[in-house]
Amino acid sequence: IVDGAPGLDRAIAALWDGVPVQRCTVHKHRNLLAHAPERLHEEISADYTDMIYAATPEEIESGRKAFLRKWRLKCRAVADSLEEAGERLFAFTRLPPSQWKSARTTNAIERLHEEFKRRIKTQTVLPSAETAAMLFWALMASGQISMRKIDGWQTLPTKPLDQQIDLAA
Repeated sequence: IVDGAPGLDRAIAALWDGVPVQRCTVHKHRNLLAHAPERLHEEISADYTDMIYAATPEEIESGRKAFLRKWRLKCRAVADSLEEAGERLFAFTRLPPSQWKSARTTNAIERLHEEFKRRIKTQTVLPSAETAAMLFWALMASGQISMRKIDGWQTLPTKPLDQQIDLAA
């Protein structure tokens, strides 16, 4: 799950060629709003939420097509921004629906990083990567920081679906 930074995309591709990558739907939502005047934000948010939180891959695909049709006419930059994310914005639909909530966004990961940074901000430098890892695990073991439970963890061994969202709208 990535926030759309091109360097991270290239690094992932270099290390794990062909691994499915999910664009963070929360970051993309912010990007869409940045491309439109404030008077359209509520309408964009409602359309985007209807699409991203639809119950089935088919409903998501239908919502994506409707979103693009509507916003190509109302605010082309919004539609272009959605298209820029491509199928990576919908990679979560290849997983079992029980995992969709956790797979759509980087928020759980970012929250963990934020809490870790807050805990170590008084230390100007950590001597090594090993020290940082030991401190992180010590904070977790003591319960001072915790990871949000991954929704749908019971179905993690389930093979992802081979279907992808049809981007030819």
